[in-house]
Amino acid sequence: MEVQLKRVDDAFRFETTTEDGFKLYTDASESIGGHNTAPRPMQMVLAAVASCSSIDIVYLLNKQRQSLDDIQVDVKAERAQSDPKVFTKIHLHYRCYGQLDTDKVERACRLSMEKMCSVSLMLKGKVEIDWSYEVVAS
Repeated sequence: MEVQLKRVDDAFRFETTTEDGFKLYTDASESIGGHNTAPRPMQMVLAAVASCSSIDIVYLLNKQRQSLDDIQVDVKAERAQSDPKVFTKIHLHYRCYGQLDTDKVERACRLSMEKMCSVSLMLKGKVEIDWSYEVVAS
């Protein structure tokens, strides 16, 4: 796996290109001289945890022939008070919409977070990560 990063302004805006040609942008907050025109890297880490685990959950529920209409994830994190301001806690709350078996949703979330999600497993041991879920009938 490879990515390339290049600076695109005279401050902190960067463009990253994946080996598949996809582009994403990051920037810094205005408080340090950025322009706040794109997510900051730490926000991208939270997005990575949410999207990685959601891919697992959708995959597992599809395999179990569950009728998942939508999935939404709220992620809240706490950071260390001193530098470096790493994450100390991350909480993910999954909302799964559809006519779903609650036990299967819980199992999919658990499997993702404990065995499948590369991003959360990479952070495990360094960051306290927990999760919750709800099923919303639609």
